[in-house]
Amino acid sequence: MDELLQRLTEGSGADKGENGRVGVIAGSIDFTNQPALVGEAALRTGSDVVRALTPEEIFPIVAGHSKNLLVSRYASDRFSEMSLDAAQTLADWSDALVIGPGLYDPDPETVQRLVSDADVPVVVDADAIRPATDADLDGTIFTPDTDETDRIEDQYGSLDEFATETSATVVLTGETDEVFAEGVHWTNETGTPAMTVAGTGDVLCGIVGSLLGRGFDRVEAAKLGTWLVGQAGELADEEYGDGLLATDIIERIPAAMN
Repeated sequence: MDELLQRLTEGSGADKGENGRVGVIAGSIDFTNQPALVGEAALRTGSDVVRALTPEEIFPIVAGHSKNLLVSRYASDRFSEMSLDAAQTLADWSDALVIGPGLYDPDPETVQRLVSDADVPVVVDADAIRPATDADLDGTIFTPDTDETDRIEDQYGSLDEFATETSATVVLTGETDEVFAEGVHWTNETGTPAMTVAGTGDVLCGIVGSLLGRGFDRVEAAKLGTWLVGQAGELADEEYGDGLLATDIIERIPAAMN
């Protein structure tokens, strides 16, 4: 981990754009905060630019969350075929793509096409996970919770088998976070029980997406991202204990990196 942290802190580019651009496809009428949580976590991890793509009906809410995010919209309340052109344009602009946080009932075929056709690494979360398991997953990172893990294991038998068969990487979040990839099973040692607060998974997605955009490979990004969110959570826990918020973790990402 020391080597990865050293690469992260020493690898910052001097010119705008050298630290990566992250695209985020997220949010719904019931989950308006997720795009901002993901985007701000990516920015705190060092990304130069983050652009979120959201349903038109929540565009004003997401655009008003943070002055630091670029926000675009698709003309639908559901991620569907009507949204695909805008999503592919975002993927072409990005160095890494995050899809899923806060999405509600996305069209399965549209998710599959986007993940399969993307020429950049993709982080897949939440409701995008189930349809994306049938896509071309080389270079893709999944961040499932317990229910989503059960669905993958029902289909593939285990996360090890899923990673081996599809070439995907899986970050299993829980009491102890684990990373699965072909030939890899790594357990993270940072974190705190207070990190069960809502939004922590969105922060993880943003950190991992940022690391991918900055040039780390998928296994490196999964390991380092998991370590960083846990370390930032420990720092927040020192001040807030069980009252820590996901935004407190975001604010401590730079300290965790250093």
